[in-house]
Amino acid sequence: MSGYSHQLFIDIPHTNNPRVFRVFDTSIYTDMLPVTCGTLQITVPGFNSPISIDVLPNFNLVLNACSLGIQTSGCGDTSEVIPDGIYVVRYSVSPNDRVYVEYNHLRVTQFINRYHQKLGDLEMAACEPAPQVKNQLKELRLIKSFIDAAKAKVEECHENHEAMELLQYAQKRLMKMDCVKC
Repeated sequence: MSGYSHQLFIDIPHTNNPRVFRVFDTSIYTDMLPVTCGTLQITVPGFNSPISIDVLPNFNLVLNACSLGIQTSGCGDTSEVIPDGIYVVRYSVSPNDRVYVEYNHLRVTQFINRYHQKLGDLEMAACEPAPQVKNQLKELRLIKSFIDAAKAKVEECHENHEAMELLQYAQKRLMKMDCVKC
């Protein structure tokens, strides 16, 4: 059986809903080996240890603040907003210490929603924008570039500290656009 192995992959798509965290299995499993003891571990920003969820192959999960361990009361009635930040997500199958994949994911849902709101607030028509609107569009494109760069730093380069600096800078620039007397 040597040479046969599972190829584990997960996807963590962006969602506009600040109350959900989506993750799904996109792995390629060999028929030559059993797939048992599937475990998904997620470390939420600000937490030191992950929550652990037993999963079956081809899982597609929509998690909320309760299932992530962020919210501990009122789970049947309401769902709190899930924070933006760096999530460490690990998926493994038996033998779990050797067959796993781990990703760093930068969640920016709340920030992107604010960014989209700012875009929607612009006074635009289907013609050449006024100079002030052009400047705002230019600034928003720059902010979006900082967001994209921060995600790349976390998810591709594993440079978490640098990513958070970029994201904080983008947040300051977006807040400055809201400030009338800054």
